This record gives sequence, structure tokens and C-alpha cells, in this order.
Amino acid sequence: MNQEDIIKTIDMIVSQHLDIRTITMGISLMDCISDDAGKTADNIKKKIAGKAKDLVSTGESIEKEFGIPIVNKRISVTPVSLLSHSCGNPVLLARALDEVGKDVGVDFLGGYSVFVHKGYTDYERGFIETIPEALSETEILCSSVNVATTKAGINMDAVYQMGGIIKKAAEMTADKGCIGAAKLVVFANAVEDNPFMAGAFHGTGEAEAVINVGISGPGVVKKALENKKGVPFDDVCETIKKTAFSITRAGELVAREASRRLGVQFGIVDLSLAPTPAVGDSVARIIEEMGIEACGAHGTTAALALLNDAVKKGGVMASSHVGGLSGAFIPVSEDEGMISAVRDGSLGIEKLEAMTSVCSVGLDMIALPGDVPQEVIAGIIADEAAIGVINGKTTAVRIIPAIGHSVGDTLSFGGLLGEAPVMEYNRKSQELFVKRGGRIAAPIHALRN
Repeated sequence: MNQEDIIKTIDMIVSQHLDIRTITMGISLMDCISDDAGKTADNIKKKIAGKAKDLVSTGESIEKEFGIPIVNKRISVTPVSLLSHSCGNPVLLARALDEVGKDVGVDFLGGYSVFVHKGYTDYERGFIETIPEALSETEILCSSVNVATTKAGINMDAVYQMGGIIKKAAEMTADKGCIGAAKLVVFANAVEDNPFMAGAFHGTGEAEAVINVGISGPGVVKKALENKKGVPFDDVCETIKKTAFSITRAGELVAREASRRLGVQFGIVDLSLAPTPAVGDSVARIIEEMGIEACGAHGTTAALALLNDAVKKGGVMASSHVGGLSGAFIPVSEDEGMISAVRDGSLGIEKLEAMTSVCSVGLDMIALPGDVPQEVIAGIIADEAAIGVINGKTTAVRIIPAIGHSVGDTLSFGGLLGEAPVMEYNRKSQELFVKRGGRIAAPIHALRN
């Protein structure tokens, strides 16, 4: 970074909410497996404590020396379903992960995960049933389930099951703002190097340990567009690309420095624009800056598509190791502009679903009334999985049934998770559809070898 880059970065940090959203250390735990759950748990704690003991202090020292805020330090691990198959009792491993994660001081630990996109074994079906218990008995542990891929299609048995699991996770943590459901995400086309929670896990194709960094910066992009009122879209795209380049360079700098200091391989920089509840740090406000009166109005999906594409184009010029999800997130509870749009009636779940066809991930941090049926949640998951499968992209659902709350109420989480206005959903039944079971086949364009 030259002097001009440094000055620009300082301005972005001071006045435009630029931060590194997360440094995530991915750790392989495959060598921790034994035929005894207690022994496996001990091996897991020992390995994570050894690998990640300096993660938080290293992040804090980089933050002070470079002046770039690093909001979260996180760990992702080998999917627990692969670790527990031979030893039983995955909840014991969940408790061990939560304990060692808190010991090393990270904010979240991801990887209580399982992949059932084409079908599942009896063990995997049972593992999924343990998710609500695991999330209710832990504080920082996060879980994910991949139910579909473009190559395999959609496992509708798993989709229906997950509708009930999400509801149960919310019910078992109702006294904690239904946080269990907020730590659980259902994927189509999950990626192995995602640094963002709740979906982070350390894939089997990854190295022994890696450092992945997730950047942020919606406020930076909005500020840049404030000087481009009325200009053609060509100029809008170029402005976003240049801004994304600068943001990514800052992320690459932090990632490589953390990698060097920790003696761990540099993995990827995730370009995703991750909003926060803070005013001025909103993806929705970027869309509105382009000329949409309120996020959700007609034209919103086109504006988001432009933003997502320009962010990726600018970011890949700044780093040779771009990965993760990379684009723009639209989590309702974590974006003050989205929250405002929902409350004034301009943004509903159907429009959010349309937006997920062109952005990173999917329906994220959306609160529904606490009495929402399992079948409705399954229908939402199926719709979102279909978007991912047909378009060959990652999509996801993180729905929170707000137990004891109705439409118009607010479910508060605090911190980065913010607060979610409880939204209405289509009340027509899809029960006969989601209970058919079986698998929705892969699309014809998946047959490429």
C-alpha cells in the first residue's frame, strides 16, 4: 500500500465504518478422531488450544498497529458429523468445542455441520436431531446443514426435517431471544472456506490450518456513491469496483500479516459487504443511494445485482486468493436500512427471496411469528435451495421463529446480530408438497463433466 492508499484507508476507517469483520482460523480436526467420545473431545480441545492460543492476541495487535478495526476473531473446524461418527454422542463434542473456543477467547466457533444434499445415513439423520440440544447447551457454537447442490439436487427429506429442527432450536432457546435458530443456517452449495458465521466450517479439501478474512465496508461504498448522483450506471459500476479494490487490499494486508505471525497458511479473503446495525453501514442504503426510494421497491433486485457484480470484479483485482461467499449480504436484523424498509412496509419476504437470486447467500436473520409451522419453514428452505441449485450459487436460510412474538413485534439479539422485526409470511399451505419426500433432481445443466 502506498501513501495515497494509506490515507484513503484511514478515511474509510474513521468516517465510513470500514472494518475487517472477521479473522477466522480454520482448523482440521481429522486427526482427533478416536472410537471414544471423551478421548475425541480431549483431542479436539488440545489441538484447538494449541493452534489458536494466539489468534485473539494477534488480531488485537494487528488492529492496534495498523489501525484497522477487526470486529470478530473466530474459528471454523472440520464438520463435527465427520468426527463423531465412530465415537457417538456429538453433543459431547459440541460442549468441548464451546469450552475451548471460550478458553482461547474467540467470538464464535463454526462447524457443528453435516452434508446431506443427496441423501443421508441413519447416523446423519440422528446427528441433525442433536442440533437444537447442541445449540441450546453452548454459547458460541454455530451449526450448518447442506441440503442441496447443483450436482445432486435437493434432499427434500432433509428440507422437511430442518423445518422442524429450526423451530425446535428456537423453542429451546426462547428465554435467550431464540438465539439457537440464529446460530443455525441451512445451505445449498455450501463452500468450504467461508469465514462468516453461522455457516463457517473447515472443509475436507482445506489445509491443516488456514487464516481466512472476511471484510466489510457498506458505508464506504455508500459514501463513494454520494458523489455520483445522476451519473450513468457505467460510472456507478466503476466507482464500486474501485472502492471494493481498496477495501480488499486492506483485507489482504491483514490476512497475510495474521498468517505470518501465527505461522498458519493464508487461505482467502471473502469480499462480502457485511452490514451492521449501525447507521451508515447498510447494504440497503447503498441500494437507495442508487436511486431507489426505499429498499424493496421495484428496481431493488437490479440494483443489488449491479452491486454484487461490481464488488466481485473490484475485489478479484486486489487479491489472488478470493473465496468464501464474496458479494453483498442482506441479513435483515443486521442492517438498519433493511430493518427500516421492513417496518415501513416496502420490503417483504417475497422481495427478499427475489434479491437472493443475485446476492451472496440468501434469506438471512429473518424473524417470523413464533407459531410459524414447520411446513412453512421447509417451504422457504426449498424455495431458497432451488434458487441456489438452478443458478449454481450458494444460497442459505437463517430463519428465526420468534417464540411468543407476533407480526410487528421486535426480536432483539444485541451486538452484530441487531434486532429483527417479526415479518409476515404467506399463510397458504404447502404441507402436501414438502411432505412428499425424496429428492428434487439436479437441473439438466448440472450434467457437465
